[in-house]
Amino acid sequence: MKRPTKKQIKSNIITLAIIIIILIIAILALSKKPVETDEKEIKCIASKTTLYTQLGCHACESQRELFGNNYKYLNVIDCWYERDKCNEIEYTPTWIINQEKVVGVQTIEKLKELTGC
Repeated sequence: MKRPTKKQIKSNIITLAIIIIILIIAILALSKKPVETDEKEIKCIASKTTLYTQLGCHACESQRELFGNNYKYLNVIDCWYERDKCNEIEYTPTWIINQEKVVGVQTIEKLKELTGC
């Protein structure tokens, strides 16, 4: 059996290092948990907003995940079930803040800024 050359060994080590780096990045990305925000801050946001979502909306699910267990405090209207309340809503998720539409997934920090919470 022929022994690998130094060039082949170096190439194999580089390939292995790249695979390990990719695995570490993937593990870190998948293990990212939602940041739990102070319940008082979420209740403040909830008192000044309405969130329009829709069953089957992946962006809406991402918005939900940002709030973790505190999502239950938000004023949420699901346009799949409550279509009559969504006549002015073109996209989901949509936030209504101070009678203005804010479309798309919003960070908690952005919502605190927009609501003054």
